[in-house]
Amino acid sequence: MFSREESKQIRQEFWTSFGKLYPQKWLLYNTKIKDVTLKFTFTTKKAQVSIDIEPNDEVFRTYYYEKIVSLRKILTSEYLKDIIYNPEYQLENGKIIPRVYVELSDVSIHNKKNWDEVMKFLSVNMIQLETFFLEYKDFIQD
Repeated sequence: MFSREESKQIRQEFWTSFGKLYPQKWLLYNTKIKDVTLKFTFTTKKAQVSIDIEPNDEVFRTYYYEKIVSLRKILTSEYLKDIIYNPEYQLENGKIIPRVYVELSDVSIHNKKNWDEVMKFLSVNMIQLETFFLEYKDFIQD
């Protein structure tokens, strides 16, 4: 068990190492669609690469999610075959959002033995997700 401070330090070390090994300029928050972001997640239980849809307006939240769902066949056949669609994904803070993601289970940010595998997973899958997103951004947005 790690103290809060030790856990914070380990997380910082992971993300600093990841940034050095994979120095790409990731799209992440710069999608140009308000409240639609691409995210990396790595916790004590799993790693994820996701598209998060977080508008406060239910209409926009549903609209963007349904647009991405309508591209499911393309996304799974050409980019990420193991993509998961969850219209009611619960974040650690309790907020419920639509999330489209790939996940690597049974890994922990506190276990440095997992880091190489997770870094590769994050990089490979984010490249695929970004490529998909940039290709279909206009469709998602319109």
